[in-house]
Amino acid sequence: MRKIGILLLPLIIFGCEQTFDDLIDTVQNNYQVESVRPIDSIAYHPDDSLITIRINFTSSSEVSDVFCDIIASDETKLNSSPFRLFDNGDSSIGDDTRGDNKFANKFPLSESDPNGIYNINYYVKNPGQTMQQVAKGSFKYNNGQDNLPPFIENDVIDPDSLVVTDTTVIFTSVEASDPNGQNDIELVFFIVYKPDGTTSNTKLELFDDGNLEEHGDVQAGDGIYSRLIQVNESNAKGTYRFEFQAKDRGGKYSNIINHFVLIQ
Repeated sequence: MRKIGILLLPLIIFGCEQTFDDLIDTVQNNYQVESVRPIDSIAYHPDDSLITIRINFTSSSEVSDVFCDIIASDETKLNSSPFRLFDNGDSSIGDDTRGDNKFANKFPLSESDPNGIYNINYYVKNPGQTMQQVAKGSFKYNNGQDNLPPFIENDVIDPDSLVVTDTTVIFTSVEASDPNGQNDIELVFFIVYKPDGTTSNTKLELFDDGNLEEHGDVQAGDGIYSRLIQVNESNAKGTYRFEFQAKDRGGKYSNIINHFVLIQ
């Protein structure tokens, strides 16, 4: 696996006394995590798409079954079942010495996986067959594709001209796409500018989650991002400017669309 740069990201180690909501095993465990890998920046290469995942325990630890979950930058879990790490001396999976309490395995990433920060959650299976999380590591992934900015169009604000005498709900939406794939879109938002031109610069997120009641979004994953907002008689009267934009996981921003709303 070809690597680019060095970006140190946090390693969180959970001591044996740490408790988790999904645990029922309260047996005191006799292991301690020393380190995990990867923690740097990794770039996809078609000749070697495998990353080596490692966790090292102290020499005095007594560990048998070790697993992990790989969480992409879009919060998708890439492994369909717990991904097992081994301490069997098989160098083909990244483990050099059998029985040294250093567990490893290789996991494939692809050019279709999104750019950004990935998390790996590490687990040990306890004698009661429960899975206890013992560490969490992070790394930055570059899928090797030219990062192109997202694009937005077809903005809607309904109504965009209204006389406000009581609390009124306004529906907002915009269509967003990305040449690197929809999962490369990190955020779709708008910023509101008041009639006097001032703004708090707050990015109000729009959602493509199919939550009609809370966000006004009709269908999840269709590329149309929506949000419901409220105005009332306390809002300043005049013409507001809604500035729509999208951002991708590589940090690039889309075109800007301005939509004007008249409140009387």
